[in-house]
Amino acid sequence: MAARPWVTPEEVKTYSDRKSVKERDESKLKIDISRAEMYVMNYTRNKFEDKENIPESVKTAVILLAETYAASAAGLGGDAEISGNFKGETFDDYSYTLVDSAPKIDNLDLSFLLDEHIIENNGTVDMRLRKL
Repeated sequence: MAARPWVTPEEVKTYSDRKSVKERDESKLKIDISRAEMYVMNYTRNKFEDKENIPESVKTAVILLAETYAASAAGLGGDAEISGNFKGETFDDYSYTLVDSAPKIDNLDLSFLLDEHIIENNGTVDMRLRKL
């Protein structure tokens, strides 16, 4: 079984160009990495228990996700402005601005990295019906 965590905070910081990720506390990055690993395990329905080493494509997906989680946690630290997560409206003399700080995981297109590792569930279903 491959030991968790699959990537280190240093690998995430090395990959990222975002200032907020590079300056993020290591203990918080470990949580981001754990969240990313849980996402991968849920998406693939695979805990990679039968592997000694995690495939590079899975490590890459974890790094991308952990960076996204870390950047979204920074919120208004500058990354939200770059990614265009601001939404605002103006009515006469009243205006407001909302920030969508939810991570944009769909934009990462992780399917190319993870689809080959999905475990299909070929179980059976027994259905019993009775007349009312």
